Amino acid sequence: MTSDDPASDPSVAEALGALDVLRLATWQGAVRSGRLRLTERVAEVCAEQLCLPPEVPPRGVGTGPGDGWLSGAEPGEGDHVVLDVAAQFSVDVAALSDRQRDDFFGWVGDQAADVAAMVFVMDFFPRVRAAAGSLSDTAEPLVPPDAPSDPGETSVWGAIDSFSRAVARIRALDPVTTELVRLRGARQHQCRLCMSVRSRAALAAGADDELFGAVDDYEESGCTPLQRAALAFTDAMIWTPGRLDAVAPRLIASAAAEERMAVVLNVTRNALNKIAVALRADGPHVDEGVELFDVDREGNVVYGAAVDG
Repeated sequence: MTSDDPASDPSVAEALGALDVLRLATWQGAVRSGRLRLTERVAEVCAEQLCLPPEVPPRGVGTGPGDGWLSGAEPGEGDHVVLDVAAQFSVDVAALSDRQRDDFFGWVGDQAADVAAMVFVMDFFPRVRAAAGSLSDTAEPLVPPDAPSDPGETSVWGAIDSFSRAVARIRALDPVTTELVRLRGARQHQCRLCMSVRSRAALAAGADDELFGAVDDYEESGCTPLQRAALAFTDAMIWTPGRLDAVAPRLIASAAAEERMAVVLNVTRNALNKIAVALRADGPHVDEGVELFDVDREGNVVYGAAVDG
């Protein structure tokens, strides 16, 4: 394992392992809940929008109780409501209509958060595979061989929490670039909560409101070559994941291997806001200005006092 291998950074390897646990926990949860067939169809629908191969059940994931759909032996109206939301979730979650949301809540009920989390995994894991492949010049697997991969009894939400905290602990990418990538994703997905906060670490590293505002027109801004390449790759993962090869060389030229994988993992972590946007759970923490946040040693986000901005 060389120093140019993303897995040589323990924090990157930990986050990749946590991502694989999330994938496995999602499929195992689909079996336990009787939603295996629905999950497979959601994966196919998302893949159609992404122009990428669909996520498939890992080896060893078997059939679960019942038929696997939300209703009936054949796909029912409620299932098609979920598939309709999954397609829009994948293309542009911010464009979900009130009707789509209302129909989703009406059919899925108290399972809404779990189903939305499943849709996120089926939507985003193919993007991660494509991104990792476009940035690697080796045959290294996406998840390091020595990374943990057995979720055991881990719930999907427990796996999301572990993955999110693992990515937050990554230090391979500088705090300013990390924050710019986060803000770009927040604005693309129109997450009100994410747009209302700023990283205290990025401010301490020299970022300011002018630089934060540059994410809207980063190519003509004072961003560094690495920052511009990372933001272009962020856009491609969100909007054109089937054509990542068009932007990958730029990031490869600007970043070391561990920095490149840190960009991929941060885009993925930030995209968890798609779940909140889909569920109308993305309300901002403050009505005016922005709120600062820190990340503690365990990767938890700690919010601070609001500041004008």
